[in-house]
Amino acid sequence: MLPDPSLLLRHLELDWPLIGFYDAPEPSAFDPIVEPKPMTRACVFAFHKAWMAGQTLHLTRENCGCGGAGYWMFGQETRSREAFIKFLADDEGLKATHALMEAWLDHGTPYQPMHSHLFIGPLKEHLHAFLRTVTFFVNPDQLGILLLGANYHASPADPPPVIAPFGAGCMEMAPLFQDLAIAQAIIGATDITMRDQLPPDKLAFTVTRPMFERLCSIDEHSFLSKPVLRRLKAARVK
Repeated sequence: MLPDPSLLLRHLELDWPLIGFYDAPEPSAFDPIVEPKPMTRACVFAFHKAWMAGQTLHLTRENCGCGGAGYWMFGQETRSREAFIKFLADDEGLKATHALMEAWLDHGTPYQPMHSHLFIGPLKEHLHAFLRTVTFFVNPDQLGILLLGANYHASPADPPPVIAPFGAGCMEMAPLFQDLAIAQAIIGATDITMRDQLPPDKLAFTVTRPMFERLCSIDEHSFLSKPVLRRLKAARVK
């Protein structure tokens, strides 16, 4: 059963819906769906207006929008390793040397789908079993609230509750988590190659299911109802 985020959302005052990343067997369960136009390049974030309209992006190995999503979401290689390294390091200038770029690729692991269909779109309570991550699209103030929320239950001995790893925007929605069973969050939409797909004031805060459950469990005895948050909100309406 989907945890209830209503209290958190009331204090966050988000203007975008929560977006789920799903790994599921049946596309019809996610209607209405939208898909990349075949044989054309389209970033997954180009579909954010569809998400806001209640539609879900449907991705498959054969139709995943761009080569980056194909590789990181499905492990699909559309060019040689040497060409991939050259493209990332030289054409996009993402690492200082080819050796560093290759080492980063060796360290990273594409998402391993359990089904042949992946979906990105508004949360659907009846499909919670297939949910892998949840993304909040936020402004800086909302990001600060979620950072505090992610740390609220965290012990110093726990894995880092929030990370901000280097990678493509779509990687930050699932592949960059080393273990989806850990309560953890990624500060995402930081990849400048996809930033032009979003409004300039939006970042992503993507959480695993365990972290989403933690965030939803925060109650009114927490910072959510304390003067510090009220002062922040009051400062924004002056």
